[in-house]
This record gives sequence, structure tokens and C-alpha cells, in this order.
Amino acid sequence: MRKPRVGRVVLATCVGSFFLLIFYFQSNLKPAADQDGREGRRPGRSPLQALYDSDQLELSPVHVLHQRRRELLEEECHAHTRKRRVLIPEDLKHLIVDDQHRLLYCYVPKVACTNWKRVLMVLTGGGRYGDPLQIPAHEAHVPGRLRSLSEYSTAEINRRLRTYLKFVFVREPLERLVSAYRNKFTRSYNTAFHKRYGTKIVRRHRPDPRPEALDRGDDVSFREFVYYLVDPRTQREEPFNEHWERVHALCHPCLIHYDLVGKYETLEQDSSYVLRLAGAEPEVRFPASGKSARTTGDMAAKFFDDISPFYQRKLYNLYRMDFLLFNYSVPAYLRIR
Repeated sequence: MRKPRVGRVVLATCVGSFFLLIFYFQSNLKPAADQDGREGRRPGRSPLQALYDSDQLELSPVHVLHQRRRELLEEECHAHTRKRRVLIPEDLKHLIVDDQHRLLYCYVPKVACTNWKRVLMVLTGGGRYGDPLQIPAHEAHVPGRLRSLSEYSTAEINRRLRTYLKFVFVREPLERLVSAYRNKFTRSYNTAFHKRYGTKIVRRHRPDPRPEALDRGDDVSFREFVYYLVDPRTQREEPFNEHWERVHALCHPCLIHYDLVGKYETLEQDSSYVLRLAGAEPEVRFPASGKSARTTGDMAAKFFDDISPFYQRKLYNLYRMDFLLFNYSVPAYLRIR
């Protein structure tokens, strides 16, 4: 007769831990300072304290800019998100942990994530690395180089979410998509993507494909890529690859309260701001980029010349939530009105 009671106790404990986890995810309160003195404690203020110390930063234009971005994100989440859910470890795999500087970074492919991973390897490397650009790009993506939040216990996850500075970098959704296409489908060295995705795209979306195209999948056009993305079968079969998955599905910004939302369009300014809050500058600097938002925007426009208004609208609807959450306007080159 005691077994059912024990079972109920265990169940209640498990349910309680899940509610504990989601409690912070849904909280929009200013996070508290860490008082437990465990690993990662730094002298002086933490990055989170520095961010929310209005006495120091209330007159800073960059501080005001990021405050407005937080407010806009919260407004859009309230307007467009009806259901709340408990996050699972799988949802936290893109959150990288820097315990020394108390940072949580949600990486988004094609938004300077290689350079941010390099910087975090320097910050967490204990002096093993110097200039971030000296780290080969492929090494920055090797599993195990950096720790993911999903690797921690529920209590450790909650503590980090409550006391660490959480930031994400985003990009105009269709520019990011074009960048992903160019990198994964037009570069000869990306044979794994050609085999994994290119052959499927050719088989489904090209009339009378040549045998070599079916075998190699290395000549996928952007139009065929768009057909693949908006095909209902695609997401029914498996989740999107992270390189073209929507940011809201990778980083869950309506469940996790991000303290800073950096943008590709203001990459150097926003990256410098994060590193200053972490007390890492000038010792560690974010690598400068030779690309401009104007250049990437013009390039994206050219790729849509060959896409019909019907498929432009379907594609926009697919990425609409990212446009809304991160305050991006509909590109002028889209013929969807």
C-alpha cells in the first residue's frame, strides 16, 4: 500500500523541478546577483549587474538601444505567443556557457557565430588562445570545445539563467537565408550538405534531373532551395537544419529572457558592448568584419529576382515570426503586397 504514495512523491518532485525550470524561463524580472560564491565569481560587478546599473549606463546611447530592443521583443512575444511550454534539454543546446565571465550566448548560424565561438574559446580557454582569428574556423565548431547549457542539471541551469548575462545575435531573416544557401550549396567543399540535402532537393523539385545531379546534389538552385523550404513535407519529416532554422526555434526568445539582442547590422558595436560588460575588453576584441549590411542586402535582392511572388510570400510567412520578434521590415525587393 505504500508504493503508490512513494510514486506520488517522486512524481510531485519531478513535476516541481520542471516548474522550477520554467519559472525562470518565463520571468521578465531583472535577474538577481549571484550570492553563492561558486565557480565563475569575478571581482566587482557581474555583466548582468553592469547592464542593469542605470546609474552608470542610463545616458549611454547603446544602453538605450538595447533596452528598446528588449522591450520590442517582449511586446511581440506577448502579441504573438499564446501558449507557454516547458523547455527540454534539447531546446538549450544552442546556449553556450562561459562560467568565468557569467555569459550565456545563443549561437545562430550565419550570424557571426564562428567568430563568437572563437571569442568564447579565448574567454574560457585559460590563456590557451590569443587572437580569436588564430583559431581555425573548423575548430570553433568541434563538439566539446565549449559547454552547452543543456549539459547542466536543472538547478545549475536555473542558477545560470538567473545570474548570467544572456545574449543572442540575429540578422535580417532572408539575408541570413541567402547566406546559408551560398555557403552550403554553392561551395564545392560542402559535399556533406550536397549529399544530405542537395540530392533530396533535386529529386523532389527538379523535373527530369540528370543521374549525376541525383547522385551528387551539388548544383541546387536557390529557387529549388526555396521550393524545398516551403514544401509541407520538409518539416513533417524532420526539423530544419540549424543553418536555415528560424531564430525563434533555435533560441526560444519568448521563453528565455535575453538581456541583449545583438544584430548583424550593428555587429561590431554590439559585440564590443557585450565584451565591455563582461570586463573582457580591451584584452579580447571581437574580430572586425569586412562585410556591410548594405552589401549583403543588395546580394539577397538579386537572389529573389527569379522567385515568383507566390513563393516569395510563402517564404516570408515561414520566417515571419523572426521578422516580427526582432523588428525587421519586409524587404523592399519582395513582391508580396
